Amino acid sequence: MKKSTLINSELSYVVATLGHTDELTICDAGLPIPDHVKRIDLALTHGVPSFLETVRVILSESQIEGVIIANEFAEVNPAHYQALIKELEMEMEVTGKAITVTSITHEAFKARTHQSRAVVRTGECTPYANVIFQAGVVF
Repeated sequence: MKKSTLINSELSYVVATLGHTDELTICDAGLPIPDHVKRIDLALTHGVPSFLETVRVILSESQIEGVIIANEFAEVNPAHYQALIKELEMEMEVTGKAITVTSITHEAFKARTHQSRAVVRTGECTPYANVIFQAGVVF
């Protein structure tokens, strides 16, 4: 049995196969997911798993160098936005590597998900709780 944090086999496989600059989207329960992009549906019920729980697990398992979020996230959902920024700051402190945060419109964000290797749907039911992680390298 796998010993590390991430035990979901589909998600573990995607994380293990990410190359430098590949993108992985973590989204709330309502974000539309493009048909051609791999869907990893973790949603069990409203709020389970949460956006932040899922973000923490992905950060514990992968090196991230960039983050893309919607402009609206900070305005409409400031609590989750601030919590995400705090998680990113803690990750930078642990790894000693910078993580660039880029904000785009929500419409542009939805279009950008078409480039993702996979979209991970959580049970989060708060608006704009979505992030695209860009894979970095550990060296």
